[in-house]
Amino acid sequence: MKNVIIVGCLFLLIGCKTKTVNGKSIGKSVGTTEMSPEQEAQKAKAYELGKRILTTCNNVKFKPFTQSEATAKVIAKSTPENIKQICVKYNLKYGLFKDLEFVEMVPNKTDNTNIFRFKALFEYAKANKELRVTMNSDNQASAITTKDWKDEFE
Repeated sequence: MKNVIIVGCLFLLIGCKTKTVNGKSIGKSVGTTEMSPEQEAQKAKAYELGKRILTTCNNVKFKPFTQSEATAKVIAKSTPENIKQICVKYNLKYGLFKDLEFVEMVPNKTDNTNIFRFKALFEYAKANKELRVTMNSDNQASAITTKDWKDEFE
């Protein structure tokens, strides 16, 4: 009986270390106090890039990303037309954008990126959106997505 409990605890410990999401190896989430200086710099850049997109919904002026800020894929998808479509929907549904609140950083060990989760704060209280900014090892945004807010990372 004792061996079964020990083996069960061992599996539980191993299961808590990493998990696989969409075929990628994801490590434990990291709070603000546990970040390295490089990760702090990435967090600040992720916040600035994410906020730049969502503040476009308030003032309709979008400053396109440069090659040093984002990958070619992100630059191609962040056209003024695409952002305008998103903003129209968000303004009607959630009101004006206020700010981003950092929640956690999740390291992706498969492709050596960091996923920064922010809770997007809007004018209407019912707005419950998440902004994810994935930063690669070159300190560029490799993906920017919005999702409905869930407390657990999926």
